[in-house]
Amino acid sequence: MTPTRTEGFAPLRDYALLGDLRTTALVAADGAVDWLAVPELDAPPVCAALLDPAEGGRITLAPTVPYEVSRRYVEGTMVLETTFTTREGAVRVTDSLNFGALGRLPWTELARVVTSVSGRVPMAWSVRPGHRLAAGNRPWARLDHGLPLLTVGDQRLAVVAEGLGGPELEDRAVHGTAVLEAGGTALLALVAVDAEPLHVPRPDEIVLRLERTIAAWQQWSGGVVHEGPWRQLVVRGALTLKALTSSVTGAIAGAATTSLPEKIGSSRNYDYRFAWIRDASYALDAMSRIGMSEELHAGVSWLLDTVSREAPALRPLYALSGEPVSAAMEEVEAAPGYRHSAPVHVGNAAAGQTQLGSYGDLFDAVWQYCQRRGHLDQASGTMLSAMADHVCDRWNTPDSGFWELGERRHYTSSKLGCWTALDRAVRMAAEGRLPSSHAERWRLERDAVRAWIDQHCWSDAKQSYTFYAGTDDLDAAALLAARTGFCAGDDPRLHSTVQAVRAELGAGGCLLYRYTGQQDKEGAFLACSGWLVEALCRTGHTEEAARLCDDFAGRANDLGLFTEEIDPAGGELLGNFPQALTHLAAISAAASLAQSGGAR
Repeated sequence: MTPTRTEGFAPLRDYALLGDLRTTALVAADGAVDWLAVPELDAPPVCAALLDPAEGGRITLAPTVPYEVSRRYVEGTMVLETTFTTREGAVRVTDSLNFGALGRLPWTELARVVTSVSGRVPMAWSVRPGHRLAAGNRPWARLDHGLPLLTVGDQRLAVVAEGLGGPELEDRAVHGTAVLEAGGTALLALVAVDAEPLHVPRPDEIVLRLERTIAAWQQWSGGVVHEGPWRQLVVRGALTLKALTSSVTGAIAGAATTSLPEKIGSSRNYDYRFAWIRDASYALDAMSRIGMSEELHAGVSWLLDTVSREAPALRPLYALSGEPVSAAMEEVEAAPGYRHSAPVHVGNAAAGQTQLGSYGDLFDAVWQYCQRRGHLDQASGTMLSAMADHVCDRWNTPDSGFWELGERRHYTSSKLGCWTALDRAVRMAAEGRLPSSHAERWRLERDAVRAWIDQHCWSDAKQSYTFYAGTDDLDAAALLAARTGFCAGDDPRLHSTVQAVRAELGAGGCLLYRYTGQQDKEGAFLACSGWLVEALCRTGHTEEAARLCDDFAGRANDLGLFTEEIDPAGGELLGNFPQALTHLAAISAAASLAQSGGAR
């Protein structure tokens, strides 16, 4: 490929993800690191050219002459290899956020190893931090005992360059140039800390850690249990989810970024650097289906500990630390936004919403854990029992629904979530996992929820479950009735709902819009493609499900990474990147096909 930019912005399809189980970076196809948060994934990014090419900050490394690019992840890792081919030679850049000897490093270490493949290639590089999405931050570059140091607020960044010329200092950047000859190697590394002393390792230590990081990723991904034609889809999804996971808490971020638009030029730009109860539940289900027992336990432990702080109330999302998130959503004036899609947001107003469906997500995650050799402690069982009682009291009230909408209604997806919560509570009580003194109440209310949904959330005209009570509008989230067991695979209502959703919300092939009326406001929502595949599997249409799964897998970029949405017409990726919910839906779709015998 020949990378291109528009007004300094790269297509979202051009980005690769790096991760060290603490933070993440996004590397464009032209070798620029346009996003890097230090020290944690949800910290203000020291590189944010993704949202502000002029002042956001980036780390560049590329030939100074025209080139073509090919790239791949090292097999089974989150380590990226990019090959730049010019008329006179080729070089390979290996990018990694390095691990330490026994886990994550106490500092952030971005390693970029350059290997000359053939001929001679002139190279240029620069490290230019940005404003960290705050107008008052002004980077400063200086030499300290001959070492280039950059300071942005409380963050200190050391630049380690070997074999790349320089380094030369500007007021706010460090840069250099060099010509690489055949067989030569070089290193560009960034070592970063936040409000603490800074240790600067030797170049050979950094290179050795990169090699060990490759081995660690490969050992982990080798444990993914899935065979069949979609193994690559599953393994890449599992690696991406792992990279979005905090190794300290086990929380999974919804995405690595904030404010990437659902439609270019629109204001529908949200911060996804939080942990959603919904996403955590789907992640635990997906991880358990591919043999990731450590992640299953860590995720359930994080969920139960986090929600215990305010139980029986339940927030839809939390910080990766597990702390509650303010509903305040700050608009960042310092950055113009991706392709001028303003405003840039820090924070998410959904933190203050009521989303009753989250109870179903929580209970289903715990149920899945118990079915896979998990055992609850007494305090967790008591808390969950109280939450089931809370659902009995609250299920018949309006909320903001699955899609976090401003207008509170009786959303069908929320009622389905309440049914799921009570159904799992009844099952766990029958197995002796929850105190059973209120189990009969849970059973009665569960059946009442089902009757209410069938009476108020069914459209005779559309022959489908609807978006909310009293409308004929449709919602792709109704497909989740299949995965929760609300509808059996032979239920005619499930069959006709799948048909109606595809007819009204379909955008070609596997693609679906979220709900009625969104066609002109945003792209097709990619997670819905996975839900469709899974629903087709459960209704016995495995051949069609397999065909659509192939189509779904093809909507990722060349590295197998998904965003939140896609433009059905041109194929442009939209929304925050990479999107955990989309990768979760892809894993579940492939796992469902394997279990149903649809894997060809």
